[in-house]
Amino acid sequence: MSSRIGLLLGCLIATVHALPAYACQDADVPAKDSRLAKYRNIYDKLHPWTPPTTQKAWVTERQRIRERLLVSNGLWPLPGKSNLEPQLGKVIQRDGYTVQHAMFASRPGHYVTGLIYRPANVTGKIPGILCPHGHWKNGRFYDAGEKKAAEQLSKNAESIPEAARSPLQARFVQLARMGCLVFHYDMVGYADSTAIDHRKQFNDAQALLWLNNKMGLQTWNSIRALDFVAGLPEVDSNRLAVTGASGGGTQSFVLAALDDRLAAAFPAVMVSTNMQGGCVCENASYMRIGINNVAIAALFAPKPLAMSGADDWTIDMETVGLPELRHVYSLYGKPSLVNAKVWPEFKHNYNSHARHMMYDWFNEHLNLNIDEEIKEGNFKPLSEEEFTVFSSLEKPSDIRDAVALRKSMQETAKQQFESLLEGPDPKATIARYREVVGAAVRVMFDVPEHGIGEINSTRIDSPNSMTVMAAERGLPNGGTRTYTYAYKGRGGKDRPVVEWFDGEGPEKLIQQAKFLELADDVSQYGVLLTRGYFGQGLSAEKLTEIRGPVDQNYAGLTYCYNLPLFAERVRDAAAGLRSVNHINATVSAVVGTGSAGPIALMGAAASGVDVERVIVDLDGFSFSKVTSTDSEMMLPGAMRYGDIGGLAALVLPAQLDLYGTRGIPKEALRALMRMGELTKSKITLHEERLTHAEVLKLLR
Repeated sequence: MSSRIGLLLGCLIATVHALPAYACQDADVPAKDSRLAKYRNIYDKLHPWTPPTTQKAWVTERQRIRERLLVSNGLWPLPGKSNLEPQLGKVIQRDGYTVQHAMFASRPGHYVTGLIYRPANVTGKIPGILCPHGHWKNGRFYDAGEKKAAEQLSKNAESIPEAARSPLQARFVQLARMGCLVFHYDMVGYADSTAIDHRKQFNDAQALLWLNNKMGLQTWNSIRALDFVAGLPEVDSNRLAVTGASGGGTQSFVLAALDDRLAAAFPAVMVSTNMQGGCVCENASYMRIGINNVAIAALFAPKPLAMSGADDWTIDMETVGLPELRHVYSLYGKPSLVNAKVWPEFKHNYNSHARHMMYDWFNEHLNLNIDEEIKEGNFKPLSEEEFTVFSSLEKPSDIRDAVALRKSMQETAKQQFESLLEGPDPKATIARYREVVGAAVRVMFDVPEHGIGEINSTRIDSPNSMTVMAAERGLPNGGTRTYTYAYKGRGGKDRPVVEWFDGEGPEKLIQQAKFLELADDVSQYGVLLTRGYFGQGLSAEKLTEIRGPVDQNYAGLTYCYNLPLFAERVRDAAAGLRSVNHINATVSAVVGTGSAGPIALMGAAASGVDVERVIVDLDGFSFSKVTSTDSEMMLPGAMRYGDIGGLAALVLPAQLDLYGTRGIPKEALRALMRMGELTKSKITLHEERLTHAEVLKLLR
C-alpha cells in the first residue's frame, strides 16, 4: 500500500499507546451518547444557540446557516427565475390609499395571489413592503368577527373598531397612508391560492428525498414576491422591507436571512428560543440542526431588525434571544439596530401595540420622514368580492396541482444537477460540482470540523498476540460515542491506515479469520481500525422506544431538529476520518462490508479527507428504493443530489471498488461515472457481493 496522502487519522492512531504524544485535545465529551434520548422537537422548552464570539467566526457561521437554510428548503442551488408573467387587476379606491388585485407565477403553473396597497397619490420612488399573512383563519381574508373584535377593544389591544375586526387590513392601510407600497400575498392553500393544500401532499418519502417541502415552496414564493415588488415602477429598490406575524413572521425572518435586497425587517411573535414554528410550512429536514430561529434571524445583521413578542413562545424574547442578537449586531458595532419588545398581557397577535412599534421602526429605517406621532385612522374594510383576486383577474388555465407541481420541481432539480456534470473546462466542472454537492453534504451529515475525541481506551487480549485497543470515542458537538478497535502496527508516524466497517459490528468482525489475517499483514507497517456506528446492535424497535417515532404526518418535523438515523451513522464514520489533524498518516483504504457498505462509502465522501481506495458492498442499494419516511436508510435530499453515486463522487479521485451493484439503477451511478471520467479515477463495478476473503485479496 502506498502512503502518498498525509494528515489523516491522527486522533484514531493516538488510541494506540505507541503514539501517546499525539493524543487528541478535543472539548469535553459527555460520557453518554446524547442521541440515545427522545428526539428534539418543536415543543421543547428551549432550543439553545450560542453565537460566535468574533466577527470572523460569525461570518463563517453565517455562511453555514445560510447553506443549511437553502439546502433544507430545497433551494440549493437556487432555481432559475422564470418569467413572473405579472397580472394586475381592478383598482379599488379608498380614503388615502388604493387596493389592486395582483397575481404572478413564481414557478411555471404555480401562482402567487395578493393585493397591492398604494398611497392615493404617489410621487417619486416609494418603499416596497412584503406582508405574508400567517395562519390566521382564512388567511388574507381574515375577519375576527364582532365578538372577538369587541374583546380586543375592551382589552386595549386595538383602538378602533375596523382594526379590531380586520387587523391585517389595518396594517396595510396605515403603511400605504404613510407612503409605502404594500404587497399582501397568500400562503399556499389559503384565500385565492387553493390549488395545493397547505398541510398535505408534500409529506411522503419521495418529497423528503427530493427536499420538496412547503417551507421551501413558500420561501421561493417570497423571493419571487420581492422580485415582483422591486420591479414595480414606483418602488425604490433600495427601500424594501418585510413584516409578518406568526407563520408570516417565519416567512419574514427566513426571507430576511436569504435575500440581501431587504433594507429592514419586522417579524412579529415568532423569533424565539422556544417553540420554533408548529406548521409543516415552517419546518424542513435539516433546517434547525444545532440552531434555532434566533440564529436564523441573526443572518440579517447588521441591517435594522425589530420583533414583537406576546404571551406565547416569544414571551421571554427580551431576556432570551434578544441578547444573542445584540451580541451579533455588536460584532458589527451596531447593537442599536436590533430590538424586541414583549407585551405579556396579550396572547399571540399582531395588534395595535406591535403594529405601532413596526410603523416607528420602518419610519426611521426606510426614511419615511414622518415627524408627527403615527396613529391609525378609520378605514372601510374590503368586501369578500373586493378581497378576491379572481373577481377581476381570470383564473389561469395552467395552474398545477400538487402532483404536477412536484413533478415539475423534480425535473428542475434534475436539470440543475445535470448541469453540474457538463462544461468545457473539466477543472472548473469538478470544482463547481464539489462546491454545490459538498455544501449539501455538509448540511446533510453535519460532520464536526475536528472529528472525534477520545474518551478512554483499553488494551484487550488479542486473538493472535497483536496489540488490540478498544477505544471509546465522542463527537465534541454531539456528545456521541462509538467504539474503535485498533490493531497497532510497527510503522512510523506516517504509517498507512485501513479502516473497516462491517454490518455485524466490530466485535464480530475481529473474530473472523480473514480479518485477523489482514490485521497480521497490516501490522507489518500500519494500523487496522474497525469501528462501530450509532445504533449498531440495537433493533429498530429499540431505537424507536428510546428516541420516539419519526413524525408520521410529516417527517420533516422530526428531521428538522434531528439527523436521520442513516445520517447519524455516516457522521460517525466521517468524523473518525476527520480526526486526522495532529500527525501525518495515510488512509490506504476504507472498507465497508455487509450492511455497512453504504455507510462506509458515504462516510468517506462526507469526510472531506483524501482517501486512496474505497472498497464497499452496496448490496443493490439506491436511495430511489427508500419508500418510508422512517426507513433506517432515509436521507432527505439524496435524490436531489444524484442518488448514492452523486454523493459518492465527492470521494474521487480515490480508487473505487463497488460490489453488490446488481439491481442498482444505472441512473443512480451516472454522476459517479461521469465525475470518474473527469477526475480520471479508477472505478470498478462488481455485481457479486463483497466477501471478507475478497477484501483480503484486494488489499494484498
